[in-house]
Amino acid sequence: MAALTIGIIDPFHPKSIDTIAAAVPAEWRLSIAKGQSIDEKAQALRDADVAFVMAAPMPASLIDAAPRLRFIQKLGAGIDRIDLDHCAARGIGLARLQAGNSIPVAEHTLLLMLAACRRLPLLDRQTRAGGWDKEAARGVSRQINGKTVGIVGFGAIGQAVARLLTGFDANVLYFDPRRAGPELERELRVTYAPLDELTAESDIVSLHLPLMKETAKIFDAARIARMKPGSILINCARGGLIDESALHDALVSGHIYSAGIDAFEQEPPVGSPLLLLDQTVVTPHTAGGTIDNFKPVVERAVRNTQLFLSGEDIPAQDLVLAPRRSAA
Repeated sequence: MAALTIGIIDPFHPKSIDTIAAAVPAEWRLSIAKGQSIDEKAQALRDADVAFVMAAPMPASLIDAAPRLRFIQKLGAGIDRIDLDHCAARGIGLARLQAGNSIPVAEHTLLLMLAACRRLPLLDRQTRAGGWDKEAARGVSRQINGKTVGIVGFGAIGQAVARLLTGFDANVLYFDPRRAGPELERELRVTYAPLDELTAESDIVSLHLPLMKETAKIFDAARIARMKPGSILINCARGGLIDESALHDALVSGHIYSAGIDAFEQEPPVGSPLLLLDQTVVTPHTAGGTIDNFKPVVERAVRNTQLFLSGEDIPAQDLVLAPRRSAA
């Protein structure tokens, strides 16, 4: 395999960098950003032939700082922070890892469901401060068992969430533009429902949609108002799916009992009033981030890069933009 340079601009943990270094062929060189400024990222990409990108944005200005760049491998599924039009104009190939983090995201979703049901951060804070009022907690705590859970988006992650919920004896509804087959519905014990019906009937609503024009603020003020009174909203997908101001108002009014949020419209969510509420459980867009899952993610990224370099087809579920090939 010919030598090439891989640009790394995400602020990875040293263990993650070690995992990448161990997975790439010995003749590949890693060019790692020394910090998170635009200049430091541009420096890391200056001689890069390929970029491995997790959550870092790739605007046109940063792409143009990489004159040798021919291929971007997203270490996840979401591509809304990469300038696709500019990649296409430059002839840069782009691949994602479809369903690459479905298990950790599904587990994190369940974590947020359970924590939101019990308002866990509040209990933790009160207990550390010396509080010990079990009956006060009993009066507001919920359980998943016996509840109706609505899954919005039934791709690999939504299906993994449904599989985990089979152990909770919950009634699981799902909505997706493409309905699953009857065999899968029976296996996962789920029922298809139109989005408005799911919204009105679910005790817990969990979002698993990509962010695009059709889904932006799909849970706006009107849809949040149609949610079941006292319900819970979970978002381990993209922040732009929810009108955060409307969610804040619904939490303060008590219409929504609690929310588990891993993705915000602005990240980090500096100054977001959602961070001040006892009714929210928040994490830093880390649902897919486990060290256990990172090795297979990187191995898939390396394999896709090798396919690109050899001129072979990248798996259809991963390919977003076919690279422009030089004339023979």
